[in-house]
Amino acid sequence: MALVIGVTGGIGSGKTTVTNMFEPLGIEVVDTDLIAREVVQPQHPCLKAITQRYGPQILLADGNLNRKKLRDIVFADNSERLWLESVTHPAIRQLTVQRLRAAKSPYVILSSPLLLETDQYTLTDKIVAVDVDEAQQIERASARDGQSVEQIQAIMQKQITRQARLTKADYVIDNSQTLEHTHSQVQALHQTFTMLATAIEQK
Repeated sequence: MALVIGVTGGIGSGKTTVTNMFEPLGIEVVDTDLIAREVVQPQHPCLKAITQRYGPQILLADGNLNRKKLRDIVFADNSERLWLESVTHPAIRQLTVQRLRAAKSPYVILSSPLLLETDQYTLTDKIVAVDVDEAQQIERASARDGQSVEQIQAIMQKQITRQARLTKADYVIDNSQTLEHTHSQVQALHQTFTMLATAIEQK
């Protein structure tokens, strides 16, 4: 398997902005947010289990999952969140591993908001934290998703703290300034990771 670089960050940190900058450099990105959406598509066993638990009212008219309704349920009741994770996380991990193994680029990015909160970090060789301060997290997440400050803060409380994330990371990208500033950090890390991948290949 290629060298795996985990990229993580709190809600509103701009993790996807960062990982999107690696793709034009020829680096494959495995995004667990996208995989999490795949495993709740119609006909997938995870969605069938969710529908059995909450009834057909958890679905939209077209048969897709009503994400907002499910989000409201799991944030209101921690036991429901744990149940949902017990159903979806194994399926997400299975697909994630398949895609990491299939990657053909010199190294591969594993993008995950819960990299350090789950065992996904065990799939990585190095970890990058995308960092902004908490006020920026709330501002950006609210503008992007239209969620209330209370909902965003509830999500933040379920994620690892900013300080703990920075402590566990091997590298940090400061995403609090301009896109150009972020891009220059991505370019520098790309050089570092390419050299690391080459060194591993030559062993």
